[in-house]
Amino acid sequence: MEDAAKNFEQINIMGIADVKKLTLTMGLPMIISMALQAVYNIVDSYFVSCMPSTDGISNLSDLAVNALTLAFPVQMLMVAIGVGTGVGINAILSRSLGEGDREKAGKIAGNSIFLGLCMFVLFLLFGFFGVNAYIKSQTSDPVIIEMGVSYLRICTVGSLGVSMYMTYEKLLQATGKTMQSTIAQISGAITNIILDPIMIFGLCGCPQMGIEGAAYATVIGQFVSFILDAIFHHKYNSKEFSTSLKYIKPELTIIGQIYRVGVPAIIMQALMSFMTYGVNVIFALVSTEAVTAYGIYYKIQQFVFFAAFGMNNAMIPIIAFNYGRRNKKRINDGIKYGMIYTLIIMLAGAVLLQVLANPILSVFTLSDKTRELCLIAVRIVTLGYLFVGANIAFQGIFQALGNGVSSLVLSIVRLIAVPLPLAYALTFVSNAESLIWISFPIGELCAFAVSLILMKRIRKQKIAPLKS
Repeated sequence: MEDAAKNFEQINIMGIADVKKLTLTMGLPMIISMALQAVYNIVDSYFVSCMPSTDGISNLSDLAVNALTLAFPVQMLMVAIGVGTGVGINAILSRSLGEGDREKAGKIAGNSIFLGLCMFVLFLLFGFFGVNAYIKSQTSDPVIIEMGVSYLRICTVGSLGVSMYMTYEKLLQATGKTMQSTIAQISGAITNIILDPIMIFGLCGCPQMGIEGAAYATVIGQFVSFILDAIFHHKYNSKEFSTSLKYIKPELTIIGQIYRVGVPAIIMQALMSFMTYGVNVIFALVSTEAVTAYGIYYKIQQFVFFAAFGMNNAMIPIIAFNYGRRNKKRINDGIKYGMIYTLIIMLAGAVLLQVLANPILSVFTLSDKTRELCLIAVRIVTLGYLFVGANIAFQGIFQALGNGVSSLVLSIVRLIAVPLPLAYALTFVSNAESLIWISFPIGELCAFAVSLILMKRIRKQKIAPLKS
């Protein structure tokens, strides 16, 4: 086993490449990949905001964006389960490769594909039986309900693409093949962008489908990414471990190891979905425009946040691989440069959004009040972006070192425990539409204080005992 580990380290860049450069080399494709994930979320909002009003509905575009905002938490939950499971896959597969155990790596890959299929079945059932009640829990407007149900049902029933492409993407990222996963992500995003106006507005001979067309375009784009990721996995990862589908037979031991790290990560990611659902309900107490403004702002900020999560995804296999090799210096370097690069991303994002807020918002066809609230959101929430960056980096560090519960605690503080009660309290003040946004940066500040305490403890327990 030890000889195999040494031999594998000679051919795996995560064990020998300069960590400073390696973090960028692996991180940049992941940043692009995650930014393109944000494209899926914002492209639909842009095109449906351009839907023309009808004789019976004068503000159809605002209502359509509102419907997407209400559907969005479930789409986030789909991603949360996929990404959270992928974190577990990424961490234990990287660690197994670092230990030179290729047989186990093959079993991890096969069980990952099985879990991807299970995710699809879960959301397929929700699409048939749960969508209507979910949308009605957030609004009583019949137009929004009809559009929201139609859009979300298509996305959930057709969720095989998103479930499987996230699985294969993590299998590629765990072995350092981030360029291939990025190619697949780009291809799916471009497909979505091309098909959205065609299917929404009925161009090129396609029937006009409105908001349903946006859903079909999203699903088709996800299937393109899934097919390409699967091809790349079986072509390139087969050189490092067996990618045979015989390993798809579930093994409880492997699944347990994946979810020992993955479950806290799933809950952590799902908290973003629960937070968005909670914000939709709380903001609805203020105004419909506040809900729509939050939906637009949230999807804009995802380009920055997802870029930071891309760096997070690069940190995890580097730190996990070298933790498996018990290499203290490379672990510390991975932590150092991952944190630095993530903070740079968030600072740049905050500056760009502050400067370009008006031009970005002018792209969307929104009412004056909704656009004004979006601008207020950008001005206030971006003030906490450096704290966001540090918290995202700490989450990746905790996950890579096997401390998924610490990541979970951090996420609960930053997404639920502080911002939601504070936002609800602010609904009772006279200028709630403006002040309610401060709940987000305050939540991140409190979480940062918690993360420093957790990191000090984990460094003492996990890193300090290792030999230099």
